[in-house]
Amino acid sequence: MGEVHPAAFRDALGIYKLIKRFPKEVLPRPLSDIATHIDRFFVYKDKNRVAGTVSWKILPEIGNEKEHIIEIVSLCVDKKFHGKGVGRSLVDAVIDHIFQYKPTRIILLTFSPGFFEKFGFKRISKEKLYSKIYLGCINCTKYTNPLDCPEVAMELKMG
Repeated sequence: MGEVHPAAFRDALGIYKLIKRFPKEVLPRPLSDIATHIDRFFVYKDKNRVAGTVSWKILPEIGNEKEHIIEIVSLCVDKKFHGKGVGRSLVDAVIDHIFQYKPTRIILLTFSPGFFEKFGFKRISKEKLYSKIYLGCINCTKYTNPLDCPEVAMELKMG
């Protein structure tokens, strides 16, 4: 079995290829974007091949200095490794890393809310994610209205 660790530049192409295999579940990311933000990715590697990944990004709340939000994005695991704890290990790693920045909450959009409830995430209305909708969802090519997206909005409040 492999292990989860911070991604390196040599992992960028593997991350890109893995994300591309999940077009319905994960928003596509250009290879240049992955390479530019490689410091925000974690990978699970099996036999030197990227078999799982997760990333995070900061969502600024303009005009609200007390709200600091970080979003978990691009979580995907090769189907051969589903049910083997890889997703859990990736999410544990990214949450542990995010914690050092002391956000007020961690948010995400997911098709698997039950999985994230195991980490303490709670379902919320998408209307509570103004910065996410404005900065990310507005550019989505899958849905004409961000509020029509079938993904479930979730948050984990931090201290």
